[in-house]
Amino acid sequence: MSLCFVDPADAIRAIADSIGREARRQLLGEAVRAWVDEIPDSELEIHYAKAIAELDEHDLSMLAAWHGSLEVGQPVPNRDFLMGAFGSLGENRREALKLAAGFRGEEAVDAGVTEDDALELVLGLLSPPRLMQLAVEAVELYIWDRAGSDN
Repeated sequence: MSLCFVDPADAIRAIADSIGREARRQLLGEAVRAWVDEIPDSELEIHYAKAIAELDEHDLSMLAAWHGSLEVGQPVPNRDFLMGAFGSLGENRREALKLAAGFRGEEAVDAGVTEDDALELVLGLLSPPRLMQLAVEAVELYIWDRAGSDN
């Protein structure tokens, strides 16, 4: 009997090809969140600025409302407010980036970037331990998808 060891990134790709649209979008979101978790604190603001630079007015409003829920000031749905408030978010800066990057990813997919291309980009940015964690989450999404989700 032979043993086969699968690279976690390859397993994630195979699972992404085997699940429905909703589960695939969730997997892409989990990959983006995993990427944000690996960004050094000193680089969070740079990535946040890049993420919000491309957001439309609706997404800026949603992000400002989230900022407002943290009581960091009167939320204004524009990039200047969001960048100004980012430093005051403290422990929530990473979560703000996850939201902004998620909105940006959705816009990119809506604009024609394939989910496969987006996933491939993010997988290339993850460390081996993070890829392994994401592979476990991918298996859970696969089971959820196959168990009869409304996908």
